[in-house]
Amino acid sequence: MKTLAPTILLLLFTVISSAQQRPLLTDDAETVESGSSSISFGTDYLNNAKFPLSGLKGNLTRFADIRMRSAFGSNFELQIEGAVQNFLNIKTRGTSRVPLSFTGSSTNDWDDFIMSAKVRLFNESKSAPAVALKLGYQMPNSDQSKGIGTNQINVFSKLIVQKKFGDVVEGTSKANIYGNLGLGIMNSPLGNFSQNDVVLYGIAGIFRMSKRVNLATEINGRMNTRSGAAPVGTESVGQYRLGFQLKAARFRFDSAAIFGTTSNSPRSGITFGVTYFSPKLFK
Repeated sequence: MKTLAPTILLLLFTVISSAQQRPLLTDDAETVESGSSSISFGTDYLNNAKFPLSGLKGNLTRFADIRMRSAFGSNFELQIEGAVQNFLNIKTRGTSRVPLSFTGSSTNDWDDFIMSAKVRLFNESKSAPAVALKLGYQMPNSDQSKGIGTNQINVFSKLIVQKKFGDVVEGTSKANIYGNLGLGIMNSPLGNFSQNDVVLYGIAGIFRMSKRVNLATEINGRMNTRSGAAPVGTESVGQYRLGFQLKAARFRFDSAAIFGTTSNSPRSGITFGVTYFSPKLFK
């Protein structure tokens, strides 16, 4: 049943869904327009990815990273995001804190999918930014014995602020700046009745270079709030991304370079994907 859950959820959300601002991870304050639909597919390749719980390090490929949003009203939406499969080409093995159940120099597993709800609290005005609130949880779809996921339920909340600048051309501003600040409550995989409260952060910018091309950049991650070492599996991680979006008819192609910002983050990587925008399904 664990492996079927992501597939069932994806099928339920495909009919009326809208993708996030790929290739970025930071949430914007906008909600899906009623009646419209879009869906994003992408692939990430991360060099020197680290998994402290299993002690594995290697090159990680996140295949079919799907991001979808479904509108319920003019300012409320549900979201689902995650990769259909993670593939790790193992380079080094450290001490594993959990029993592992694979052989060879590679392993693969489901991603721990994230489901969330976002509500836009205030619309943007000439002098004030848009403000939204996002609440969600990470499902335990992974199998910790595969060495990639932690198989834990984690919950989070984020406050989102967004402001656009410059003249609007075909619905796109010259600069779209937005940021996230929130709290994540992460279960400790090795500790009974133990958790780690981490700060979630992100600041992003999308800048119009032409009618079809946008520059996209961000820094995004989580920060351990404990004075000492974080419980294994809840360490500080972060990424800096720099890339572009290319619009073509009802498609938007994207790609970005990825650079880790903490000792437990992947050293570098690349992501690329595509978003399809359909006409309105209903009025």
